[in-house]
Amino acid sequence: MIKRMKVALAVLSLGLFLTGCAITMPVNATSNTVGSKVGTAKATGYLGVLFFDQDASIKAAAKNGHITKISTVDIKTSSILNILVTYETIVTGE
Repeated sequence: MIKRMKVALAVLSLGLFLTGCAITMPVNATSNTVGSKVGTAKATGYLGVLFFDQDASIKAAAKNGHITKISTVDIKTSSILNILVTYETIVTGE
């Protein structure tokens, strides 16, 4: 009985450790027509938001997509127990 409880607790702990969530939200839109170009920039935060490894700014996403006229900006956030957090900026335009 105790062995089964230990196994169940271990499986539950592993399940909680691997849980995560992702959400994409619109941030901004302009009057420019929606273009065919898409640019992204991603940054990963460790231990919540204490350490980031890259630039996920709108400017970086537009530069990566060779966009000069921004139409829309979306932010995608994903998290694993708030230990590993990823922010991705998605820009569309021409």
